[in-house]
Amino acid sequence: MSNIDVTVKQDLREAAKRLQQLRGSLDLDLKLEMIANYEVKMSAPDFWDDNEKAQGLIAELNAIKGVVEQYEKLTGEQDDLDAMLEMLEEESEADMEAEWEESVKAFVRKVDEFELQLLLNQPYDRAHAILELHPGAGGTESQDWASMLYRMYTRWAEKRGFKVEVLDYLPGEEAGIKSVTIMVRGYNAYGYLKAEKGVHRLVRISPFDASGRRHTSFVSCDVVPEIPDDVTDIEVRPEDLRIDTYRSSGAGGQHINKTESAVRITHLPTGIVVACQTERSQIQNRDRAMKMLMSKLYELRIQEQQKELAAIRGDQMEIAWGSQIRSYVFHPYSMVKDHRTGVETGNVQAVMDGDLDAFIDGYLRSQIQKPEANG
Repeated sequence: MSNIDVTVKQDLREAAKRLQQLRGSLDLDLKLEMIANYEVKMSAPDFWDDNEKAQGLIAELNAIKGVVEQYEKLTGEQDDLDAMLEMLEEESEADMEAEWEESVKAFVRKVDEFELQLLLNQPYDRAHAILELHPGAGGTESQDWASMLYRMYTRWAEKRGFKVEVLDYLPGEEAGIKSVTIMVRGYNAYGYLKAEKGVHRLVRISPFDASGRRHTSFVSCDVVPEIPDDVTDIEVRPEDLRIDTYRSSGAGGQHINKTESAVRITHLPTGIVVACQTERSQIQNRDRAMKMLMSKLYELRIQEQQKELAAIRGDQMEIAWGSQIRSYVFHPYSMVKDHRTGVETGNVQAVMDGDLDAFIDGYLRSQIQKPEANG
């Protein structure tokens, strides 16, 4: 008689059902047609005449192929698990049952991850992300909190195999960070990290307070996609810019440039400020800073469009930039809670080591459900 856990069987059935539902949203026939069309374009004699355009098409083809192949791989795994279950129900074997149960758990995790990837279907979700951290009032205490968040996001990115590049870094006078801007390079980096935009609140016993009092600190996190160079409908007039140069401050053991190669650009009409010090020359830093400015202006335009739409619909939408999205409590108890979704955990250390997926997953799924709730 089989001793397979009934709950694990149920988990497999539910995951299989979700996978079948995802097939409809995938529109596999359309994706297969798109793959065929891309391959025809790639076989054209002039395909490599425009190298940048060719690379873009190849990236799009690989992304579509990846989704189709992942779906087909998951359906194959489901078939194997179903077949193995039938065999175990006929002839029980403890070792094989344990192996099957572990395989089902892994399969459910893969379906969860695949489902989450499919939620990232908004413009520029697949783009690289530019993430900025700015401490609130509180001096050293809030600057130290910013450095902790910087480490948290770096760890999260490394776990996903993403590359992190420091674009601008201003260290605190005693400890921590006054501000930092990083580029997170990876497929869907912006799609994931847009969930982190907002104000992050820390409650703890301050290591900088000799009296051992509890302190509350705030750091704002801003995230924008790196928009491609071919987005030409954003106009920036030279007279609207103030450009300042300064010496690079460097981060940790990084090279510190002794010349004024770092560049800060202020867009006067909006007050948006961007800075870059990662390149060796002032010209290169200026080019990078201009790209960052274009990304921020694009994001600002999207936010304005969303506000207009909300006004038309009568929605009471939260302004993400000024909102407190998450609290991290180190004392008198341990808890991290997302105020938008209610997702929480008592394992603060794991979160600070980059374990953010539950929060990101919860936010993305809540955004998908919102139109239905409003509809």
